[in-house]
Amino acid sequence: MTKQSSPQRRFWLGGKRADEQDRFFREALEPLGWQQGDEDHWDAAWITGMPESKQFRRVTPQRSMNHFPGNAALTVKSRLHDSLSNLRERIHASHGAESELAQRLAFFPRAYVMPHDYHALQAAALADPQQRWILKPTNASKGKGVQVLQDVAQAPLAADWLVQEYLANPHTIRGHKYVLRLYVLISSIEPLRVYLYRQGFAKLASEPWDPDDADNPYSQLTNPDINALNTDAEIPVEFIDLERYRHWLREQGHDDEQLFAKIEDLIALTAISAVDAMQQRTAQVGADPKGCYELLGLDCLVDDTLKPWILECNLSPSLGICAAPETGGLVEERVKGGLVHDMVALLGIGSARDSDDSLLAEAQAEEARGGNFQRLLPASEPERYLPYFSLPGLADVQLADALSGVAAPRPRLAHRHVVELLDDDQLALYATHTQRYYRPNDSAALIWLLATEGVDPDAIADELARAADAEGSGSVDRDALRREVWATLGEWCRDGLLCQRGTQDASRHASEAAPAKTDATPQAMQLAVDGKRWALYLPSGPAMNRLTALFAGALVPLSDQAAIHLPRLDVLRETAGYSLAAGGEVVAGRLTLAQLGPALLGYLVGQACTPDHSVLDAGLLITPQGTGVLCLFAVGEHIDVAQRLVSASDGVLTRGVRLSLDDAPVIEPLGLPIPEIIAGVMPDLPDRITLQGVLVAGDGDDVIGTPSALDVLGTLLACCRFADDAPAAPETVMALGEWLGGLSRRSLGQEAPSFAALSGWFAELEAARQATEQNAPSPHGGGAIRALTP
Repeated sequence: MTKQSSPQRRFWLGGKRADEQDRFFREALEPLGWQQGDEDHWDAAWITGMPESKQFRRVTPQRSMNHFPGNAALTVKSRLHDSLSNLRERIHASHGAESELAQRLAFFPRAYVMPHDYHALQAAALADPQQRWILKPTNASKGKGVQVLQDVAQAPLAADWLVQEYLANPHTIRGHKYVLRLYVLISSIEPLRVYLYRQGFAKLASEPWDPDDADNPYSQLTNPDINALNTDAEIPVEFIDLERYRHWLREQGHDDEQLFAKIEDLIALTAISAVDAMQQRTAQVGADPKGCYELLGLDCLVDDTLKPWILECNLSPSLGICAAPETGGLVEERVKGGLVHDMVALLGIGSARDSDDSLLAEAQAEEARGGNFQRLLPASEPERYLPYFSLPGLADVQLADALSGVAAPRPRLAHRHVVELLDDDQLALYATHTQRYYRPNDSAALIWLLATEGVDPDAIADELARAADAEGSGSVDRDALRREVWATLGEWCRDGLLCQRGTQDASRHASEAAPAKTDATPQAMQLAVDGKRWALYLPSGPAMNRLTALFAGALVPLSDQAAIHLPRLDVLRETAGYSLAAGGEVVAGRLTLAQLGPALLGYLVGQACTPDHSVLDAGLLITPQGTGVLCLFAVGEHIDVAQRLVSASDGVLTRGVRLSLDDAPVIEPLGLPIPEIIAGVMPDLPDRITLQGVLVAGDGDDVIGTPSALDVLGTLLACCRFADDAPAAPETVMALGEWLGGLSRRSLGQEAPSFAALSGWFAELEAARQATEQNAPSPHGGGAIRALTP
C-alpha cells in the first residue's frame, strides 16, 4: 500500500506588500517545506496592515493569521489612549488615584483626540501655559504628519488627529534624543499571553537634542524615515541594539534592570487595557482566537529620570533594514531575522499542535519554543496583574493557578455605570454611559444579584449548582455552569456595568475623579473699534483669554443693561471649535481657537466699509514721520520681514485701511491688531495718513524687487472690500491702478530683505513725502495704468 503524503502547506503574503516585510517570514517557513500560496489557499497568513474581515472567519488553530480583530485598541494612537485612559479610570474608581495600582499606570502622556476633545485641550493648555504639545495623525506611521505645535490653539478640528503632551525632558545618548523600539508578541487573548523580545533598538535622532528648536524634525523626532532625509548629518539613521544600550546604561551608572522592569510592567498593562476590545471584536467577526496572534512594534521614550513612557504601538512593525551596515544595519538585520524566526517557532507555525493540550501544557510548550522571547503574561505573580482586568477570564485565572501552584484570589464585583430596575421578581439594567437597556433572564438575574452582593464567580457557580440539585433538575455540568457564570459576568464588566471591587467605593471616587467642566457661560464684553461699539458675548476660558489678549484695552467688561443697546456679536462653543455670530446669524463656523481672532478681525474689517469708502484688508506700516506703507503680504508667513519692517522704520504695523479714491493717496487707518506682531487696538493713530509705498510678496530672486503697477493690482484687488460685498466696478479698478502708479512699489524675494535694504527704502519714502509737501516732483512716480478700451 502506497503511503499517502501530507498535503503541501502554504503561506500567504498579503496586504501592503513589501519584500522587506515578507523576507524573514518566508525565510522562516521555506526551509520547513512551505510554499507560497495566495488569498484563497493558505495555512499561515502574513498580512502587512489589516485583512478583510472575511479572512478572519477562515482562521483555525491550524490556519494562523498574524492579527487579532480589534487590535486598533492598541495600534491606532487615539484608541490606544482611550484604552489606557479607560483602564486608569477604572482603577481610580475601584482603588483610588493614589493607590499603588493607579501609580503604576502613570506611563502615558496626556492626549486629546480631535475634534471631540478640542475644548478640553484648550482648557488644559490655559491651565498649564508652559506645557508644549505634539500633533500626531491617529493612524499613520513612519513619523508622517508629526509636528510640535507652536500654538496649541492651532490644533486642527479635523478627525484623525491626536494632540499629546510633549515630553520635554528626554534621556539622551551622546546628546541625541532616542526612542526604544520594543517587539511585543500577543500569542493568545483567551487566556492573555504576552511576550517581550529580549532584543530591540534605540533609534536616535540625527541631530543633537535642542529643546528650543521645536521645528527641527532631525532633533525632535527619531523616526528613521524622517532622519534618512537629513543629508547634512554624518549618521542620518543610527540603531543601537538593546544589548549594547543596556551595557552603556550600566557604564553610565544607571540601573538597567530597574528600567526594564518598568518597561515590562508598562507593556503588560498596555496589553491588558486592550484585551476586552480584541475579545469583543474577535467574537463579532467570527474568528477563532486560537488561530490569531499579533506582533507589535512598541515605541517607548525614556526621560532624564529614566522613567519609560509609551508613545505608540505599531501594527505590522517595519522589518526593513533602515540603518547603514556600519551604524547598526548588520545588527538590525540579525535582530529582525531572529525575531521572526523565534516568533514562528514559539507559535508552532509549521508544526503539529494538539488542540486538546491543557492551558498549562500549551503555555509551557509555547514558552519552551520561544527562543529570545520573554513571557510577561501570565505573570509569575498573578496578583500583580489580575486586578487590572475588567474581569479576568476563567482561562486567565485557571492558567494563573496552574503556573503559580496557588489559587489566585477570585475577584469580587461592584456596580459601575448602571441603574438596577426591579419589578416583583424581574430585573432590568440600564447602562448610564451607553444608554443600553438589559433584560437578564432568571439565571442571569440571579448571577447579577449574587455578584453585586460580593459573591465571587466560582462561589456563584457553586450556588447555582446547589440550587439546581435541590430542585432535582437532573445532573448539572458544573464546568459548563462555571464557564457560563464567568462569561456572563465578563460581558457585563466589558460593557462597564460592573468592575472589580477595590479598596474604596467606586461611585464615590468616580464622581471625584470626573474632570471639572469648563464654564462656558457667556459674558458680555464691549468691543470698541473704528469709532464703533459692539456687545461681544464670550464664553469664559480659552476664548476669553485669547481675545482679551488680542484686543487689549479695546475689549472690556460690559453690564447686561448696557449690552442691550449695542449690536450683538457672539462667540459660540460648538462640540468641536467655535462659531462667530452677528445679530443671530452665523458668519463663520468650525473655527479653531487660533482662527477665532482672525475671523473676528475679518468681520470688523468688513464692517468698516461705507458706500463712499472701500476697505483694504491689509497691513499698514506707519512711521513716526507719518509715512504710510501698505503691506500686501501674509504677515503670518513673513513674520521675520514684518518684524524687520517695524524695526527699520521704528513704526507700528496695524491691520485695515479705509480709502476713498477721491482723496488718494490719503487713507484712514482702522488700527486693528495683527496677532503675530502686536496686540491691542491703537487709538492714538492719526485719523488720516498719506500713503507713500506698497510692499507685496514676490517670487523673484531679488531680495527687494520693483514690480509694475499691473503686478501689484491683482494682489490689491484681492484685498479690497466694498459695501454690501459688491464687486469692484470697472472705473474703480482703473482708479486703483492709477493710484498704484503714484506709489513706490517693492516686492519681497525668496530671502528676507536686510535691515539696511529696508532702511534705505524708508529713506526714499521719507524724501518723497517731504518733496510732496513742497510740491516737488516725486522721485519714484510714473507707471499709471491706461485703459486699452474706450
